[in-house]
Amino acid sequence: MNSYRNIFSLEGKVAMVTGGAGLIGREIATALCDLGAKVYIADLNEGNILDIISNQNAKFVQLDITSETSVNNAVVQLLNESGRIDILVNSAYPRTSDWGVKFEKVPFLSWKENLDNHLGGYFLCCQKVAGQMKEQGGGSIINIGSIYGTVAPDFSIYAGTEMTMPVAYSAIKGGIIALTRYIATYYGSSNIRANVVSPGGIIDRQAQTFIDRYIEKTPLDRMGTPPDVAGAVLFLASDASAYITGQNLLVDGGWTAW
Repeated sequence: MNSYRNIFSLEGKVAMVTGGAGLIGREIATALCDLGAKVYIADLNEGNILDIISNQNAKFVQLDITSETSVNNAVVQLLNESGRIDILVNSAYPRTSDWGVKFEKVPFLSWKENLDNHLGGYFLCCQKVAGQMKEQGGGSIINIGSIYGTVAPDFSIYAGTEMTMPVAYSAIKGGIIALTRYIATYYGSSNIRANVVSPGGIIDRQAQTFIDRYIEKTPLDRMGTPPDVAGAVLFLASDASAYITGQNLLVDGGWTAW
């Protein structure tokens, strides 16, 4: 009879979290540490993670996912220090200074740069880490997507605010889902699992009118929080999901269930 007592344990695992100083990445890094993983928080700067890296299980590594040199250097540093990478979580969120411009005003150069930096950056990190995972006999790759990589935005919730949903975001997140499925089938025989966690709206000081409209369209009657996303990542990082790959786990309070 199987014992499930330790099925979520990450003791002895080495994890890399890109964008680990961000709103969601920080929570994911904390959660992975709590379950015993040695976590490398990979970001442009240490930001607000000093309390996490004071934990002996966490360390900061500088990373710019838009730079192939930076990605290579970060992975080499991890391998020199820990010898392996068991878990990769891509939660970095690079974007240009004109991010948020409405569709009809988006410069083509901006469109290309955002897709290259965000989707391209996830590709770079997956490519480099998957090669290492293959050599060591397996691993788990978890990419952060979005509900808007699966369904179209509801623009009515942005009415009367300065917010919108950038067109590049939907294209990027849809691309991340497709990229992840490709990796899942390409590396499945190497015991590498690849999955997506796609959050719905995460509360983060948005306009109250937006929050109210969003909640009205969500069966669980609230917006998401970073711990909601971190819980899904822990599941996919652990042996509890050992037979799950190529999937897009929607963490959206039922938004896409209507």
